[in-house]
Amino acid sequence: MRILLASSNAHKRHEFQLIFKGHEILLPAEAGLSFDCEEDRETFIENSLLKARTLYGQLKKAGITGYAVMADDSGLLVSALPGLLGVRTARFGSEDGGPLLSAKERNALLLEKLAGKPDAERSAAFVCAISLIKDDNTVYCVQESTEGRILQEESDATGGFGYDPVFFCNEAGCAMAALPEEEKNRYSHRGKAARSILKLIGQGE
Repeated sequence: MRILLASSNAHKRHEFQLIFKGHEILLPAEAGLSFDCEEDRETFIENSLLKARTLYGQLKKAGITGYAVMADDSGLLVSALPGLLGVRTARFGSEDGGPLLSAKERNALLLEKLAGKPDAERSAAFVCAISLIKDDNTVYCVQESTEGRILQEESDATGGFGYDPVFFCNEAGCAMAALPEEEKNRYSHRGKAARSILKLIGQGE
């Protein structure tokens, strides 16, 4: 399949491409589209489906065929900070309608809010929902998670992006940012969700 990803995030596109071997993952701009969608739903699944349907509608309106559309919505849940992240993870620390903080600023704010808390009170989970639209009558939705905790300080590892430098992955036994790409895809919420989608379309193990 040629899959149009409802995102402008090149890091995300790269991670998906590593898993969707034999398929081509493209960004909207590569199909001549400018994509933007306000993620204002209450759950990850609802937001991913909203983005997928929005982009699919743009394709149909433009008369562009030959693509499936895929969207993901992901975020971080921190048990000690209920309601502060979740579907608002990317907007954490930002005023409503104001500019987003940089990843570095968000990570620093998260560590600040958890300052002094022992590891036992720093449990967290990355969650990813993916929606894939093959055609008017075929839509797939999945949601997966990766359990861990927020580190006491930011890792100096340089892999990944977003909250990866402050997230300790329980399954991998290290910071998410310390994992090589293939290893990260094995443990990450996005990697798990992508493999679940591949299974649903009959192309996963």
